[in-house]
Amino acid sequence: MSTPTGDEFEIEFEAEVEAELDLAESSDPGRAAELPAEEWLFDPADVEREEVELRNLLGAARVPGRRRDTAAVPPPRIATIGDLREHLQWAVELEHATLPPYLCALYSLDPERNPEAVEAVAGVFIEEMLHLTLAANLLNAVGGSPRLDAPELLPPHPRRLPHAAPSLELSLLPFGDEALDMFLRLERPAPPGAPAEDTGYETIGQFYDAIEAGLRGLCARLGEAEIFTGDPARQIGAAHFQHTAGRMIAVTGLASALAALEEIVEEGEGTSRGAVWDGDPDVHHPDRDEVAHYYRFQELRAGRRYRRGDTPRSGPTGEPVGVDFGGVLPMRPNPRIADHAPGSAIRTAQEEFNRTYCTLLHLLEQAFNGSPRLLAVAVATMYKLKAQAQALMRMPDGEGTTAGPTFEYVPLQERGWSIGDEPQRVNVLPDGPYLVYGGVPLRRKRKIVSSDNNAALTWQTGDALPTEPVYALCRCGHSRSKPFCDGTHGRIGFDGTETADVRPYKELQHVHDGVDISAQRVGELCIHAAFCIGRTRPIAEMLAETGDSDVRSNVMGRIDHCPSGSYSYALRRGGETIEPDLPPAISVLEEEDGLASALWVTGGVPVHRADGRPLETRNRMTLCRCGHSSGKPLCDGTHRKIDFREEASGPAGTAPLAGRGDA
Repeated sequence: MSTPTGDEFEIEFEAEVEAELDLAESSDPGRAAELPAEEWLFDPADVEREEVELRNLLGAARVPGRRRDTAAVPPPRIATIGDLREHLQWAVELEHATLPPYLCALYSLDPERNPEAVEAVAGVFIEEMLHLTLAANLLNAVGGSPRLDAPELLPPHPRRLPHAAPSLELSLLPFGDEALDMFLRLERPAPPGAPAEDTGYETIGQFYDAIEAGLRGLCARLGEAEIFTGDPARQIGAAHFQHTAGRMIAVTGLASALAALEEIVEEGEGTSRGAVWDGDPDVHHPDRDEVAHYYRFQELRAGRRYRRGDTPRSGPTGEPVGVDFGGVLPMRPNPRIADHAPGSAIRTAQEEFNRTYCTLLHLLEQAFNGSPRLLAVAVATMYKLKAQAQALMRMPDGEGTTAGPTFEYVPLQERGWSIGDEPQRVNVLPDGPYLVYGGVPLRRKRKIVSSDNNAALTWQTGDALPTEPVYALCRCGHSRSKPFCDGTHGRIGFDGTETADVRPYKELQHVHDGVDISAQRVGELCIHAAFCIGRTRPIAEMLAETGDSDVRSNVMGRIDHCPSGSYSYALRRGGETIEPDLPPAISVLEEEDGLASALWVTGGVPVHRADGRPLETRNRMTLCRCGHSSGKPLCDGTHRKIDFREEASGPAGTAPLAGRGDA
């Protein structure tokens, strides 16, 4: 079929809507037979009963409206739980596929000259992130595992919307008429009577109608308990996603699943046939009702806002909306790294962008698979993504256009920071937090000091901290949820450049011999926890008296308490280093008077630098968490100089989503 564009597309769609509205408004009862079956077969009383049931189940003030009677739709091809999981993974892929085109259009806009267009496109993008998360919640609820960090999610552009009709083609374009045409096709409401389609769909609403029909049918046949078998702990809730007026719905049963599907479709199409509103307040202007995605792009095309009383037939008749097409960066359509020579400035920047974007996908996948707190880290990554995309769009490509992001897949092991495949490990994110894999236990330890001279005596183990399978620990020092990361590093532009010496300990050590003991020390590793000083004198002086076994035992004990391993010892020079028996764990250290200290990594848990350079795996090491060490990622004791504290306030995971005018 041919694909209408621009004005032809709008005229065709509005003609369809007008014809259906005229038919529906007819007073001739005999014409009811001409209406699509789903418009007249259901009993209004049934709808009211369902709404009451949903309200009771969800405890919600607003119950999802009934878009269509999916019971009247022909039997879907979603006949098994496996089919349902497959189609919900397709929904994840569908929602993700919309993100690159929206980001290209958004970041091509000059926010000073096009604040209203930035507001509109950013708002849609943020809600598409909500839809992606809702799709993941749906898949998790039925026992699936959302997949995002995979090459099939980033095919070359132009590309078709996953499993859709050929008319739904996506390109990477700067903002303009061509991009608006694409967005209008993408967000087009399903015409009245359009059948549910699980593949080859012309509108996104048809695809979700097919999922709804399949979900209802499976629940009717097998019962909800057989369908909703997922772990509720994997659900992303409102506490993790507070970036839009749309509703983040944790899915635990049929009612909440239908509510999630309704939220996705309403924000794109509107609350019902013939309505332009999506049922939420406007996130940018809370005093206004929010316009559905399709109609927001119509506002930009028409140059006017919708106001109460406007319909799809009337078009927007409200206040003017200004669009300055001169305030758009002329990005090359559908750029690819192959367009530029290896090592060139543009290609290097594109490769860096792709690594960052694939890191975002990795974080989202982990967040959707049992580590929801990582959503805040993913959001923070988008600040870097924005800066990289806008820098590309300011690089002339020599053909009258500028470069742009290519959104090409980079395998996990080629992203620099993501080296290592050990089950338990710590990976340092570029300018971001520590990602901890493998469920490494996290606990608190407090230094015990002498009451008479404040000398360091021992470490007291405190409470274990609850963690997720993969968790992120703050590295910038500014999280409100310490020791966990809340995404603040992205907002403040944290510079996490690593300068620690990567040479092995033995190449850096200085050896001091005593009697039946040889002490080794690397001063650069010292965090000034003061166990080496002793009550009256430092270890270096005590070594001369280690012929006394009590003195020697005291020295050994003090070295064992050194958290960084700056000091170690052997029984003779060149002998095997004797290490304390420390379990794989991370301890959040607190020193005297509430001073917040380092992260103490023990038990040989490997730490991989963000720049991909090797860092020797040792029985113990200490990582900076104040953000000020001159030897990042290792701690150098600067927390003591700046009097670092762990005061925290506010919930985790509430970083504003990069994509609005201020991000």
